[in-house]
Amino acid sequence: MIKNSIWYKMDVVGDIMVVLITGASKGIGAETAIKYAENKYDVVINYYSDDDSADNVKKKVEDLGQRCLLEKCDVSKEEEVKNMVSDIINKFGSIDVLVNNAGIAIDTLPFEKNIDDFKRVLDVNLIGTYLVTKYVAKYMKKGSIINVASNTALNCYYPYSLDYDASKAGVISLTHNLATTLSPNIRVNAVCPGWVNTDMNKELDDDYIKEECKNIMLGRFASVREVANVIYFLSSDDASYINNSIIRVDGGTNGSI
Repeated sequence: MIKNSIWYKMDVVGDIMVVLITGASKGIGAETAIKYAENKYDVVINYYSDDDSADNVKKKVEDLGQRCLLEKCDVSKEEEVKNMVSDIINKFGSIDVLVNNAGIAIDTLPFEKNIDDFKRVLDVNLIGTYLVTKYVAKYMKKGSIINVASNTALNCYYPYSLDYDASKAGVISLTHNLATTLSPNIRVNAVCPGWVNTDMNKELDDDYIKEECKNIMLGRFASVREVANVIYFLSSDDASYINNSIIRVDGGTNGSI
């Protein structure tokens, strides 16, 4: 293993801090963008397709007095990622924090999954995390990377989501290897949310939600702000000695099976 094989090209410009958040047009990513803007970060919002939602988050960031750059990019496509990072460096000069949040789920019966869909989930969730980190890390002199995994990568299993669960388990393994490679200059950690009140989960049946809440010690789903708070904490000076850690943000969830 070659340790610290990636070196750096740019220094932080003044006191300006820049965060890149992938999959930031809605949900956890959007709330994380707002959290960083509240703490005086300039924000880069990466997103895949939803222009209106991305514009809405950009406005909220700018209303907080921070610069905001939109980067429409498929994180699973290496050339697109390379161009995105180059554009950020050209416009903002640095990337101090990376939040790898982009992810998709395509839930179907375990043995009725389309292999192309299965590969797409792995490409976005796992390979996308690797690719963005690959191109961002070489511009980080010091910084923090937070990968958004899931408690389904640990012991909360959902056979309908076995491809998603496998991709997030891969993100955890990737986190450990990246922390080993990039230390001591860059800290790498992961958060593992459980159920979160996002727009996607608002479509869940009320009875299903009640049953799932029985497995959660706190008896409820998380808010997106509760997850964003932990992500921000991990990049802050208050977490300066936290590295190579996997933090559950799931209310104390018991395994589903």
